[in-house]
Amino acid sequence: MELRVIEKTENELSIEIAGEDHTFMNVLKGALLELEDVSAATYDMNPEQSGGQTDPILTVKTVEGVDPLEALEEGAARVREKAGSFRAAFEAAQ
Repeated sequence: MELRVIEKTENELSIEIAGEDHTFMNVLKGALLELEDVSAATYDMNPEQSGGQTDPILTVKTVEGVDPLEALEEGAARVREKAGSFRAAFEAAQ
């Protein structure tokens, strides 16, 4: 997975996540929105409105004093935990 920071401020991060689609982006966005310190999380991958851009751009906004990179790291950890829980439940059901 390739990541490229588009813009970063004290409380906002826009990052391009190459090679991903709506499936992963919706899971990541959902995990970010579950965090108390995240005030907004969204992504855009509309090539017509984005001048030909096809890789999704995730935007994360945090509350004052919270680094959006740290929030992204915590959100990614949540995705990993949920995937692990799903895998364990799936294997137990077989």
